[in-house]
Amino acid sequence: MIVLHARPSPGFRDAVDAIFGPGVVTHVDEAEPLDAVAPDITALLHVLTPVTPDFIASAPKLKLIQKLGVGVNTIALDAARDHGAAVCNMPGTNSQAVAEMALSLMMAVLRRTCFFDARTRAGEGWTADPSELDQVGEIGGRTIGLVGFGNSAQLLAPALAALGAKIVYNARSKRDVPYEYLPLGDLLATSDIVSLHMPLTDETRASIDPFVMKKGAVLVNTARGELVDQGKLVEALTSGHLRGAGLDVFAEEPLPLSNPLLGLPNAVLAPHIAWLTPETLVRSLTVAHDNCRRLAAGEPLLHQVI
Repeated sequence: MIVLHARPSPGFRDAVDAIFGPGVVTHVDEAEPLDAVAPDITALLHVLTPVTPDFIASAPKLKLIQKLGVGVNTIALDAARDHGAAVCNMPGTNSQAVAEMALSLMMAVLRRTCFFDARTRAGEGWTADPSELDQVGEIGGRTIGLVGFGNSAQLLAPALAALGAKIVYNARSKRDVPYEYLPLGDLLATSDIVSLHMPLTDETRASIDPFVMKKGAVLVNTARGELVDQGKLVEALTSGHLRGAGLDVFAEEPLPLSNPLLGLPNAVLAPHIAWLTPETLVRSLTVAHDNCRRLAAGEPLLHQVI
């Protein structure tokens, strides 16, 4: 049994049926536990709901946990390894969508799109205090630091450069690219915009301190919320140390209504959808289908993590 644990849109369901075949994949809503189907699952198509050691232990036939995306921090990797279940991801399938979302968040913060949208809808767009326009800006002429230089950052960098930005980056190793490599501390201290593109690991957790960033800078996060100290982020936005933030990911998801980020006018927020486009889904499901076929045929799996 192949199970998709998610809350798919009608288009998502249609794509699953088109690629796997009608009825081949069993859908279980992400809000529901997998208890009822656990005994029969051989392959789990995983999106965001954590794959726990208890679930893995309850699924004796489980052979493949296929992440629809890149980050595997929501999967109990040690438990999967002990169980004999392979874990695979699919680097590159969502890179275009994530790069475009990062760019859109940068521009939304710099141009204060949400603020002016709300004012226009309220009939106040043309009568807003002219000083509000003093707080907008352009991509061009700014230094943009990319933390992590994987597929999404590599797509984003030339687009930003074409708009006139200076690109600097930090990664585990220097790359043969026409951009300056900087140590993380230097990048944070000198960049007008910092965009995060690295995985969540023990080393990177809370590695981004907003108060190390340049005063007046913008933070964009389409990677993982736990990369940033959330308390310091709220403080930096509230105090004005940071000009603004564009956030698609959070330390706690779904974001509780009590979270102070929801009340900050200089934060542009989205519900972890940077990756989620119809084009990404087709690419992702195609890889997932191929790995399920490979599993059944006893062939090597694509992008196997463990």
